[in-house]
Amino acid sequence: MDGEIKFATADGETADSLVHGRDTLDRPATVRPKTVRWFAVVGLALLVVLGALYGFNWYRSKMIATFFANNKPPPAQIAAVTAQTQNVPRFASAIGSLAAVHQVTITPEVGGKVTAIHFTAGAVIKAGDPLVQLNDAPERGDLGNYEAQARYAATTLQRNSHLANNQYASRETVDQNQSQLDQARAQIAKTEAIIGQKLIRAPFAGRLGIRQVEVGQYVSPGAAIVTLTDLKELYVNFTLASTWRGQIALGQKVKVTADAFPGRVFSATITTIEPQIRADTRTMSAQATLDNADEALLPGMFVNTAVVLPAETDRVVLPETAVDYTLYGDSVYVIREDGTDSSGKPILKAHRTPVKVGQRWDGNTAITDGVKPGDRVVAAGQVKLQDGAQVVVTGNPPPQTPANPTLH
Repeated sequence: MDGEIKFATADGETADSLVHGRDTLDRPATVRPKTVRWFAVVGLALLVVLGALYGFNWYRSKMIATFFANNKPPPAQIAAVTAQTQNVPRFASAIGSLAAVHQVTITPEVGGKVTAIHFTAGAVIKAGDPLVQLNDAPERGDLGNYEAQARYAATTLQRNSHLANNQYASRETVDQNQSQLDQARAQIAKTEAIIGQKLIRAPFAGRLGIRQVEVGQYVSPGAAIVTLTDLKELYVNFTLASTWRGQIALGQKVKVTADAFPGRVFSATITTIEPQIRADTRTMSAQATLDNADEALLPGMFVNTAVVLPAETDRVVLPETAVDYTLYGDSVYVIREDGTDSSGKPILKAHRTPVKVGQRWDGNTAITDGVKPGDRVVAAGQVKLQDGAQVVVTGNPPPQTPANPTLH
């Protein structure tokens, strides 16, 4: 009470409590503006930082691009050639083997003990030269016996023929004496033949191989004594697909190369064509004769053969070094002008161009598609090029290929 007036509300709250409640509600209104200002300052700072980072990155990217734009690598130096047309030789290539025209293994016709050897292994001999002597003493003894019989038969025949003419001997006796003489002469001829067989001679001129007998050794008929080969002339045997039949004929030249003689080309001539096609492989066999005067090649060697065919005319030809061979196809770099520089000189760029490759020979390549006559093509330096790269043509000639490479 104490003279203090209090007002009650409908809920029984006093006016004093209302006053204090209103005071409490007014406090957030005074704090909210400060919080908003703080968030605004922080957000502005973040925007400034992010803007600075973005501007820095943009400026750095621009400067890097400007640096590389002003620091382009110098044009690649290359050697170039101009595509030209010419006649292109054509070949039917195959793998062949060599065989001797005259080759034999010397063997005895009759058995016997070796009494003398008249040759040296590896020597060059002439036809008819003696090689080996077999023991012929028994046959020479038989020969003397048959010669004595022949002499006796001849004397008897002469005497009885004289008597028969005077009617003192019969004609039958004369006939018997003639028969005995003929038999003796036949035995002489047979024995001389056996004696001749026991002196083994060279059937033709050539080079001997390794000796396979010794003095005192008994050899049977057919036993190998030594090989004899005429190396002056060889056969080249090879096979081709039957589709080549219309372009292969007797007398055509064949270029022959061997790995044992890199860079050297031998010449042969087709002398035989097998008149039948093999049913299992559909290939035909051919044989060429090769002059081997220096005896460089040996029978049994594998060789690469290329039958010379009529040439193709007006084909685009490039050095083989100009073609880039890859698993994805063959290509060349064609040089084209792309404007001019500040001094007025034309800017040259190399463009990769797919091509189709034809015959290859002597370091040259025939191009059947992709390059026209007169096109300038990169002949050396392709390794450092990309499509559209700027180039400078030097005065250096393209690299030279080895002389007389293997034909393809």
